Amino acid sequence: MSKQITLAVVGAGNRGAAYTRIARATGLGRVVAVAEPREPRRTAMASRHAVEPALVVDDWRKLADRPRVADAVVIATQDADHVEPAVRFAELGYDVLLEKPMATSEADCERIVAAAEKSGALFAVCHVLRYTPYTRTLKALVDSGRIGDVVSVEHLEPVGWHHQAHSFVRGNWRREDLGSSMLMAKSCHDIDWLAHIVGRKAVRVSSFGSLYHFRPENRPAGAADRCLDCGVEEGCPYSAKKLYMPALASATPDSWPLAVITDDLSEAGVLRALEMGPYGRCVYACDNDVVDHQVVALEYEGGVTASFTMTAFTPSAHRKTRLFGTHGYIESDGVTLRVQDFRTGEWETVDTRAAADATAAGGHGGGDHALVTAFLEAVRSRDTSRILSGARESLDTHRVVWAAERSRTTGETVTLS
Repeated sequence: MSKQITLAVVGAGNRGAAYTRIARATGLGRVVAVAEPREPRRTAMASRHAVEPALVVDDWRKLADRPRVADAVVIATQDADHVEPAVRFAELGYDVLLEKPMATSEADCERIVAAAEKSGALFAVCHVLRYTPYTRTLKALVDSGRIGDVVSVEHLEPVGWHHQAHSFVRGNWRREDLGSSMLMAKSCHDIDWLAHIVGRKAVRVSSFGSLYHFRPENRPAGAADRCLDCGVEEGCPYSAKKLYMPALASATPDSWPLAVITDDLSEAGVLRALEMGPYGRCVYACDNDVVDHQVVALEYEGGVTASFTMTAFTPSAHRKTRLFGTHGYIESDGVTLRVQDFRTGEWETVDTRAAADATAAGGHGGGDHALVTAFLEAVRSRDTSRILSGARESLDTHRVVWAAERSRTTGETVTLS
């Protein structure tokens, strides 16, 4: 095997841990430096990858101030903290794997693109949906002309009621001022994926959505501010006890969502986190403001249209899509594709053998593994064609998200330049 790619990691949370675990499992990469402000997370990642103590730091700037310590850097900080390390490490010549979204403003995304292009660094954004076996199969089928020209698309992201409660009501992405809109934080994947499948640029966007349910006025009578103190918790689908306590039986240091709420994965540790921390709060008594449902209507070059729905009120599942072509039709559940050819009337079922499930815990249907593998192989070979989601492509689809948000808040259809 050729030399392993050495990696510096900025952010040792759930995503940083997942990507580096995959890099080690493939044998293609190894972690040689860790920057993370939280001591338990920093120590755990450094220990897992046997990182030299001198390269385990609490601030990424301490790595950036050194002579180059790795071939590439994985940036998996919170959304609002992406831009500075992304720009600096690109300037220093590191190849960069950046968690999505790129940044929380268009100006910051443009800074990242400029730095990446000026440096010549290999730069990939973690739009993992482009890399799944399912997407590769669907994209090849569409590009082959199997259903003729794609005229319109329906696409659904079923967020899942408990994922919404965890991440977007109680968690880090609950408020726009802490990061970004729900559409950017959760569904920039999907807006990017639609552009990838359709193969055209969006020209007009409109959108509707709101925070419908997770509001104080929907709080049940008798509900307490915290689930552990609540007399009506047992009948609530969003109970923190129901969400987190059953997961203890199979918990590991990287288990999602338990590892997000506490570093102490004992029963006492989880109960303490629910008693004291944000994840034990009643979903009707939080400071959340992001939407819990949204629809986006898109018009692409040439008159192709798409509709996208994101909703909290589903089971956790793979995305579901229908594609309407001039010569055929595809309906899919994220694992299998059912294809009808209008010329013969016949149906075919294609099993894409999607790995695991669609959640972060399940590796996003094989997307996490495929993304990390593609990035490491690209760094080693300098073959940029392996990267399906570069900085400029990601900026283009991020702009569609911001246009959709302008439409949602103003009520106007937005034309993209």
